[in-house]
Amino acid sequence: MSTSTSRRTTTTAAALGLTAALVLAACGNPSEGGTAEVAAASGGTVKINLSPDQKRVTTGKVDSIAARVPEEIRRRGTLEIVDSSGSAAPLTFYATDDRTVIGVEPDIAHLVADVLGLEPHINTVSWENIFVGLDSGKYDVGFSNITVTEERKEKYDFATYREDNLGFEAKKGSGLRIDGPEDVAGKAVAVSSGTNQEKLLVEWSKENEKAGREPVDIKYYQNESDTYLALQSGRIDVYLGPNPTTAYHAATTGKTEVVGTYSGAGSTLQGLIAATTKKDSGLVEPLAAALDHVVENGTYAQVLQRWGLSDEAVTTSEINPPGLPKTDA
Repeated sequence: MSTSTSRRTTTTAAALGLTAALVLAACGNPSEGGTAEVAAASGGTVKINLSPDQKRVTTGKVDSIAARVPEEIRRRGTLEIVDSSGSAAPLTFYATDDRTVIGVEPDIAHLVADVLGLEPHINTVSWENIFVGLDSGKYDVGFSNITVTEERKEKYDFATYREDNLGFEAKKGSGLRIDGPEDVAGKAVAVSSGTNQEKLLVEWSKENEKAGREPVDIKYYQNESDTYLALQSGRIDVYLGPNPTTAYHAATTGKTEVVGTYSGAGSTLQGLIAATTKKDSGLVEPLAAALDHVVENGTYAQVLQRWGLSDEAVTTSEINPPGLPKTDA
């Protein structure tokens, strides 16, 4: 298990020109037939299973790692996992039965629970209630595309498991190309509240004002469907979200396109997604050890492959690495 807090950095140019984590090829209505086809950036295609019968990748318990789980959780026998509700394919979304939670996030959570010898219990809540539940001890760990940030590290511990890249999504044929703050000056951009995407966009808006450009017109919507209605109607110019979800939506609808990508930690640091626990809960080290184990035995790679996200793989789980810097006051 790695507890290193070092992390490779990228140059500004590289961060501004991040390759999309996945390239998707639409194959009609994904709900028809229960599959969607994705093509990895490295070539080839993968059919995503959208049915409730997931046939998830599994692995065995590792006693030496399981023994490090806090006693209260071991006695209970379940790992209380919290994830955000709503539709965010291929991260977390509902299968064709509209009940079964599927996606890369629950798959990785299940793998970790396997290693720890615990029964995974996934709780789907609104984004803000992920952190409320972690704070209160109602949930043990969040697997919900949660980015490591310096502000969050004050309250939470992180065990990383995927790279974090963001995507700017616009109406198809918009002619937009977004590589930096100047490209969204004066633009209406939708973003979810409380996310690292919002922090990045707020910082870009401040940079624009300092440079004498118009600020970003930041918009907030209650759910994804409202955001995409606003995008199609022209009420917003761009939506900023996780790159896997924007790429998936663009390909499967054919109505939008990804017009830029960016690291979730800013211009000089590769963003990282992590399993998130209440600070000093005693769970982060066994989580990181479990993640390192599934990386080593190949089941982690199988999970990323089945969701078309192999390009976001990490080689080790890091505990509390450098994250998105705090926004300047």
